[in-house]
Amino acid sequence: MRKWSAIIILGLAQFIMVLDGTVMNVSITTVVRDLDTTVQAMQLAIATFALTMAAFMLTGAAIGDRLGRRRTFVIGLCIYAVGSFLTSIAPGFTMLFIGWSVIEGLGAVLVIPAIAALAAANYQGRDRAIAYGILGGIAGAAAAAGPLIGGWVTTYFSWRWVFAAETIIILVAILPLVRQIGDGARRPAKSRFDLVGVALSALAMGLVVLALVGASSWGLIQPIDPPFTIAGFSPVIPIVMVGLFVGWAFMRWEAHVTAKGRTPLLGTDLLKIPVLRAGLGSTMVMYFIVAGSFFILPLYLQTVLGLDALGSGLRILPMSLALFVLALVGSRLSARISPRTLVQVGLALGVIGVALLMTSIGPELTGPRFAIAMTILGAGLGLAFSQLGNVNLSAADITRSSEVGGLQGTMQNLGMSLGTALAGTVLFIGLAATFQTQLSNQPAVNQQLTQQAAAATASGIAVVPASDVQTAATNAGLPPDEVDAVVTAYSDAKLQSLRAALAIVAIVGLFGLLLTRRLPSAPLTDSPAAAGTPL
Repeated sequence: MRKWSAIIILGLAQFIMVLDGTVMNVSITTVVRDLDTTVQAMQLAIATFALTMAAFMLTGAAIGDRLGRRRTFVIGLCIYAVGSFLTSIAPGFTMLFIGWSVIEGLGAVLVIPAIAALAAANYQGRDRAIAYGILGGIAGAAAAAGPLIGGWVTTYFSWRWVFAAETIIILVAILPLVRQIGDGARRPAKSRFDLVGVALSALAMGLVVLALVGASSWGLIQPIDPPFTIAGFSPVIPIVMVGLFVGWAFMRWEAHVTAKGRTPLLGTDLLKIPVLRAGLGSTMVMYFIVAGSFFILPLYLQTVLGLDALGSGLRILPMSLALFVLALVGSRLSARISPRTLVQVGLALGVIGVALLMTSIGPELTGPRFAIAMTILGAGLGLAFSQLGNVNLSAADITRSSEVGGLQGTMQNLGMSLGTALAGTVLFIGLAATFQTQLSNQPAVNQQLTQQAAAATASGIAVVPASDVQTAATNAGLPPDEVDAVVTAYSDAKLQSLRAALAIVAIVGLFGLLLTRRLPSAPLTDSPAAAGTPL
């Protein structure tokens, strides 16, 4: 066990990082009631948490190179513990926002790249593959088990206990043992910290993630409920375009810094390594599948089947277990089977699982099909996650592991944001359009009501239980036959839109198979940079 003590400590930190966000998502209504705030305010807190991590992930990686990965890991955990503690005792929204969205986010940007770099520094060859399989399994299992843990703690105790427990685990179970983790080699800095690079990277990632996080409520092209419009259209795509332009300026600046012999925030030569590009692209696709699926599934389980947070978590549990088990199995198979094959099989299983989920979505669950679909999806994610961390870190010299860890964390955030944005956009826009069509096909509904419903849903429609629609229609004074017709139309439209959103997830997963062509076609060797060389 002494050999694996480092990865156990890093895995525990990884579990906390991933669990945190899922708990807040599943506990949002309870938090709103306890803090006397609004759902919109909590959505702002969740978006800011994602923005903080996306904007400063590369900065956190660069700090790790200068201070040392282990020291940065410790500093990040201390900052994170402070944020968790403030969140656990927050009397109102302001303290929760500062503690969770800002302080925890800043701690995470130091911890996440350090975890990847420290795993690479402490293990080589087959042991490294196993270590990254463990980390991948823990990350996926935490994401899948988060709703179950959060739902159980929120239902029977309080959401505050989750954040208090995080603080205790960091202070008692991680920090006292951190000396068992080796630090590893790093590149010496040749100049002052690249503050211009920090500003440009933060602005670029912040703009892109801000637009993607807001896409589901703002509208992708046609405006739904945006803070402003541009020439009558949603601001999402223009903001993304500005973010991409700033990203281009960042890359040009980094090349300029390198040419001057100074230390850049990110060495652009890393992006010339084909294996690393393939690994980072595949990472983004895998997190897209996770985020898109986890955006859709709780809505189905809670607004169609009427399950609470705990019941939803139990339905997702087969995915969590399969993911963790197959991540460990995949790390063992990596000694004999190439990462390309394992990731491709994982992606294919993931797409099959999502496709089966589409056929499982109905007014009620019948038979084991849903559980089988969740198991296949989890198995596919586990196989892919078991390989990608090792592929990415093995693509460059060990002294560049912090930079690669920062890039990997950035791709994870982009994948999560894209998955939520596209799945949410398809769901909300599709729901409004399909509801109008379904309503017009109901014999009991007159044309006037259809026109009124079209006007009322022109700016979007909420995903709510059918009972809420029935109550609203009854309160509007509709006769019973029209109430039933409206509820039927809404229920059918919601099921179709949920399936359409999952279809987008499956299509992106199929596209991701194209990105795997440059992954290593043979088991990785002990050489740190054996997986690829610059073009």
